[in-house]
Order: sequence, then structure tokens, then C-alpha cells
Amino acid sequence: MNTMSISRRRFAQLLGAGATAVVVKPPLSFAKPTQSAATSSTAGGNIVRLSANENPYGPSLKALQAMTDSFGLSCRYPDEHNNVLIDKLAKLNNVNRDQILLGDGSGEILKLCAETFTGKDRGTLVVADPTFEAIVNNATANGAEVVKVPLTSTFAHDLPKLLSAARGGLIYVCNPNNPTASITSKNELRDFIAKTPRETMVLVDEAYFHFADSPDYGSVIPLVKDQPNLLVSRTFSKIYGMAGLRCGYCVAQKETLEQLRAHQMWDSVNIMALAAARASLDDPNQVPNGQRLNNEAKTFTIGELDKLGYKTIPSQANFIMFDCKRPVVPLIQALKQRNVQVGRLFPALPNYMRLTIGKRSEMESFLGAFKQVMV
Repeated sequence: MNTMSISRRRFAQLLGAGATAVVVKPPLSFAKPTQSAATSSTAGGNIVRLSANENPYGPSLKALQAMTDSFGLSCRYPDEHNNVLIDKLAKLNNVNRDQILLGDGSGEILKLCAETFTGKDRGTLVVADPTFEAIVNNATANGAEVVKVPLTSTFAHDLPKLLSAARGGLIYVCNPNNPTASITSKNELRDFIAKTPRETMVLVDEAYFHFADSPDYGSVIPLVKDQPNLLVSRTFSKIYGMAGLRCGYCVAQKETLEQLRAHQMWDSVNIMALAAARASLDDPNQVPNGQRLNNEAKTFTIGELDKLGYKTIPSQANFIMFDCKRPVVPLIQALKQRNVQVGRLFPALPNYMRLTIGKRSEMESFLGAFKQVMV
């Protein structure tokens, strides 16, 4: 097979079980790491990295193999091969393929939404406070006014106030919410989306969708077919362990995605990310194993913090946020001196610490260091 010309069908075959027979594998391969993916080797020792809500267990072994097997494709632009992953995602989410737009992580999707729907001549960005700041930065750079609405007493989005603050533009709802790991109930969110005027776009960020197991939580992707002003972003950075590879996607109506596409860079998702994402979706164990391991370590950590008298916001994500009962910035700095990295300051909750759930051993390291700095 001449790899100078690879069809869409052939690309799918290359990423399947027969890949090693048609692509010459270089001697390099992705061996299983001996060091935790959540730790970084430094001159001063190992750093426990619990600051970025990453998956400490890494990608699926099938994803690692798919990347190895697709090295021979790395000289080709990925544009024609996006279709393989798009087809897979459309089937998974029960939507048409023209309702899927791939992105360089969900971060690119957020940036595209800010550029498309906010700005001096387009409208405001309305967000919760606190929430994930990336889209706020994107909208500000685009010259847009940003309106922040405090979370409710239960750390849910205050949907009526978000709606009343909107003037066209875009409303951003992160659900589960970063940094609080809390959710906004599916019934309230669905009612909110139905009530939002068509000239106001609604972006629901479901980056942590796979970790939410509350009966009050639900994805809003099924609503896309009837809501032209609804967009939903997803990412492979969390449960699929691909934060460093950068792959995400948006689900929306075709006409809405065409507006985003006008602002998008060509070929923004690289060939290795496409290979890994597709293989991850084909691995039936990746999601349930990730959910189980995260829940076990999270339950342990919350229990230990509770024993110490620190209460955690009910978490529906792969991280927690808890009240330290004192300003968190000095604690962040003190933990860093002990080679433990935790989440940054979120000004709306100055006494709260955001903590990624790592492996059990990493959570034990955090707890040991936390006890020292809280003396």
C-alpha cells in the first residue's frame, strides 16, 4: 500500500487491529510508564501534580497502540481523516455527522464560541462566578463585556439571573462546574435552555460529564436537535486521559457550527490525537475503569478531610473543592514548597482549595503535606 495516498476507509483500517501489517513501525513505542502520569521529575524530587484536573492513569492502552501504529501517517495533514472520528462521535451521541465539530481540545471550542458570539458588535458573555476562566479571557480579548453571576448557595448556576443578565451574545454554563465540581440539575437546565431567546446562544461545557453520577445530572446533547442556539462542548482531556494530546468537540446544529468554522484554524487536531481518540472510544474499559478509580480515591480523600474537620462541596467531577477556613493562597504556596501542586486561587471563594483527585498514593502525599501546613 502506497502511504502517499490514503483513503478515509484505509485510514480506519490503519487505526484498527491490522495496522501493524500495513504501516512500518519505528523502533519507538509507548511503553507503560513506571512513574505516575500525575508526577513530574525535577531536580528536587517528584512533584505531586494535583492542580490541573488531569487523569493520572493516562490514555487507554489501545490509544497508545493506535498512536504507535499511526506514526506512518504523521507526514500527512489530518483533514481527510477527521471524518473517521466525526462518524464515531456522531453515532455515540446520536446526532448527525454535520452536527459535530472537532477542536484542539474543548479549549478551542470555547475560544471559537467567544469569537463568534461575543464582542462589541455581537453581545455580552454571561458566566457564573466562579467558573472556568478560559472563555472569559477569550471574550475579553475579543472586546466583549463579561457579566459574572454568583453561584447559588448550593453552588449551582443561578439560571434565572444568568438569563436576565444576557443581552444577545453568549451564556456559558459549565456543568459539572469547574472549580466547584458541583452540578446544575438537568430539569432546571433544560427549562432554562427552552426559555432562552434564540438570539442568545447557550454553551454548555460538559468536560466532566463522565464523572457525574447524580440522578439530578444529565447531558443536554439530546436537546440540540430542537435548539439552534445551543452548543455543547466535550473533551478527551479528562476521562480519556488525553490532556496533552488536545482533542475535543462541539455538538450543535449544522448552521451554528458553520458560524464557528469560519473562525477556526485549518487542521487544528493533529493525527496522533485523532488516532488516540478513536481508539479510546473503542475501548470498553477506559470509562468505567476511570470512573471507579477516581471514585475510590475521591471517597478516601473526602473521608480523610472530613475527619480533619474540612467540608467538601459535593463533587461530581474528578476533583474536589473544600473550605480551608482560612485564605488559600498561603496554603497553595506552602504545599508547593513540599512538592505538592494544588489548584489556583478562585477569587470568588478565597478560602476554598480546588484539588484534583490523583492516585491513592498521591492523595496520601497531599494529606500528609496538608496536615503539616495546617498546623
